[in-house]
Amino acid sequence: MSLKDRRDWLHRFGRLLGEHVDELCSLVSSEIGKPEWEVLSTELMPLAASIKWHRRSFRGILRPRSLRGGAIWQFSQRFRLHRAPLGTVGIIATWNYPVQLLGIQLVQAITAGNRVIVKPSEHAPRSQVRLLELAREAGLDEDRLRWTEATREAGARLLEEPLDHVIFTGSTEVGRKVARTCADRLISSTLELSGRDSALVLADADPRLAARSIWSAVVMNAGQTCMAPRRVLVAREACEVFVAELDRLVSSASPVRMVRQEEVERCRMLLEEAARSGGRVLGSGREVHDDPRTLFPTAVVECPAAVELARGTHFGPVVAVIPCDGFDAMLSLHAACEQKLATSVYTRSRSAMERLGPVFGSGVVTINDTVVPTGHPAVPITGQGESGWGASRGREGLLRLTRTVVVSRTGAFMRLSTDEPGERVQEFLRRMMRKGPRRG
Repeated sequence: MSLKDRRDWLHRFGRLLGEHVDELCSLVSSEIGKPEWEVLSTELMPLAASIKWHRRSFRGILRPRSLRGGAIWQFSQRFRLHRAPLGTVGIIATWNYPVQLLGIQLVQAITAGNRVIVKPSEHAPRSQVRLLELAREAGLDEDRLRWTEATREAGARLLEEPLDHVIFTGSTEVGRKVARTCADRLISSTLELSGRDSALVLADADPRLAARSIWSAVVMNAGQTCMAPRRVLVAREACEVFVAELDRLVSSASPVRMVRQEEVERCRMLLEEAARSGGRVLGSGREVHDDPRTLFPTAVVECPAAVELARGTHFGPVVAVIPCDGFDAMLSLHAACEQKLATSVYTRSRSAMERLGPVFGSGVVTINDTVVPTGHPAVPITGQGESGWGASRGREGLLRLTRTVVVSRTGAFMRLSTDEPGERVQEFLRRMMRKGPRRG
């Protein structure tokens, strides 16, 4: 596909997405239980913004660039760096944001010029297949875009296809298996695995604002968000007001329906363990038992740092609140977590936290907000270690789906001689090397 063809496809895909808003909202809601307003605000609107951003930006990102700064002996050579498609990209789609995540990954793969094969999630097959149908209707033939059955077995079969790159979004456990298979076949991959991040509320923060923003992220998508905080580390000076506001929010929360029953059971088990260890469960006694996949969102305050809930190995609308004596204590507890994607910090010292951003170990640091800023279409999501590798979204995610081709051109005149130079020239070059580089 030429650059113009890709831009035209983005335009048509964005228009079709707008025309089928109601249909997609209804499909996602019926499959995973997400309220239609949440489908619109957390799935379709971010995808539409990403399509618009790629239409405006991708040609500038992918255009050929001159390489400057060559050595003196390369005076007759010119270099151009080009971006070429990888070839065929396999996408193993996830279910928790079935339209947004798959849609953005598809947009980046096609915009980079690749062919795409998708394995839809078994939890959201109708939503994702409909999205793929719209993408094809916008101007992709079966050679450019096709998909498999929405089964676990189909994911393993997809990895046997002649692929050039694999994008997987899901758990660390399955991500390891995908990585081994790709490594055996020398296929590159992007692994967007889960995070178990922290929200830090410093002593100078607005504790009410922090409670509202953090709680919104905890309950978003029924707690099934990889970048949502699993623990809140609160300075003791801000703890009383923070907990009071959080208690009010928990008390007014409605039950949510999760996709996987085993995660509901795990959340309940971790809540019981935290309570036995001395934590206080806010809004306790409101459990819903008529639906095994329904849970009341809650928080455990004065949560011991050693319990499993504080480690964040769950995937649901439950958060541990841990009082801390000072920033160093917060940083120590945060660093003990193996998986980091998006850390949020609440403080009035915004410039200080911006400078300290790299120390948190996550790819995104949000100051005085949680999760919401990551919806910016130019923000890359980058995991490391148990949270995966490679970038998705933004400039870095688009470049990840291309390879570099460097073309050099040597002029016909004033070429460097291939013969051995005379002794005087060799001695001159030796003196130049001994002097070393100039300053500046």
